[in-house]
Amino acid sequence: MMKLMVNGQPTELPEGTTMRELVARFELVPEKVAIERNRRLVRAAQYDAVLADGDQIEIVTFVGGGA
Repeated sequence: MMKLMVNGQPTELPEGTTMRELVARFELVPEKVAIERNRRLVRAAQYDAVLADGDQIEIVTFVGGGA
């Protein structure tokens, strides 16, 4: 297992977990989130990259609306 911070919360994940799998774990839609890894924005094309022990991840969801 590896230890990460996800949205400020300590989280343990199996070794080899990708960002896409992390998003799925939270039941989010990859096309409707922005991910920051170690304070750097991650492009959707990189969501299959494997996370590393100690990574700090922030996931922000997009919410639509308006008048």
